[in-house]
Amino acid sequence: MIVGNLVHRPIRSLISVIAVALEVTLILLIVGLSLGMVSDSRGRQAGIGADVVVMPPGSSYIVGLTGTPMPIKIGEVLAKLPHVVTVAPVLTQVSTNGTLEVIAGIDLKSYEALAPFQFLQGGPFQGSDDVLIDDILARAKHIKIGDKMEILSHEFRVAGIVAPGKGARKFVQIDVLQDLNGSKGRASVFYLKLDNPANADAVVSEIKGIPGMETHIAVPMAYYLSMLTPSNYPGLLTFLRVVIAISMTIGFIVIFQAMYTAVMERTREIGILKSMGASKLYIVNVILRETVMLAIGGILLGILISLTARVGLAHKIPTLRVIVTGGWIFWTTIIAIVGAMLGAMYPAYRAAQKDPIEALAYE
Repeated sequence: MIVGNLVHRPIRSLISVIAVALEVTLILLIVGLSLGMVSDSRGRQAGIGADVVVMPPGSSYIVGLTGTPMPIKIGEVLAKLPHVVTVAPVLTQVSTNGTLEVIAGIDLKSYEALAPFQFLQGGPFQGSDDVLIDDILARAKHIKIGDKMEILSHEFRVAGIVAPGKGARKFVQIDVLQDLNGSKGRASVFYLKLDNPANADAVVSEIKGIPGMETHIAVPMAYYLSMLTPSNYPGLLTFLRVVIAISMTIGFIVIFQAMYTAVMERTREIGILKSMGASKLYIVNVILRETVMLAIGGILLGILISLTARVGLAHKIPTLRVIVTGGWIFWTTIIAIVGAMLGAMYPAYRAAQKDPIEALAYE
């Protein structure tokens, strides 16, 4: 009977299923994009190969958003500390030219001492106007060795394409970036390689004991990576909650409208059921079971659309990563079903309260 009721009004049922699918897709893709952004950033930072990270006072754990650049001579002080093998200064610059990206100014020798680049094409810097890019960016923009690229209103030549996972996607020489953004003799972050990663806490304590370094951010890389989570990105959790609330509201309104209209159209049928002895609980059960079937159809369609969109985005925009986890599929399913059930509660209540005599006399 329930399936027959849904098939009897196929357009309305289809619209309800699509609305729930839109709710599911919206949640999975927005959350997936957010998780992908954070996960990608964490993975690329881990690939740098450092054991300790030193940043200016007031710096954020968000990659690229550091405080006022530090004098690069601080690196000489850090290099004299026990257990420190390599100090790699990096100057970062956030660019919003087309897309939001972080450009890294590096000293190639010290940066490769942390963990060497894997050159897939080309090689190291040959001149001051050279840039290194990772393979993902090269494929996304169809860039080849020798191509010209504009960075901060300056033209660079692509000298090398490297394997991804080494911090940024674009690398220029640190002194060149210092000139371009007016930070001569400064660095945004120092990456330290130690003789043993187990000495990270001891080195951090030593850094805090250096006069003038008390307020600087100095943390083991393991701790730094643990802080790269959605909860530490300003406003991200609030944004996700708003998206989920809007999505749930969409499902609620559409299901409410569909089931309320269905109840109004089935007045006589409800009267017949009640005259045959159907209880209020039975009527409510029928309405809610129809709702669950609509929600399940929408959920399955939404998951399919989300997974297809993830594959399409990965092919079309390789730099954009979408993570659709089993955990979020589970929670999105719960959210969609709860929203649909809430939308059906009042129509089900109205159906259960109908008087069988009045319902049978309804024209």
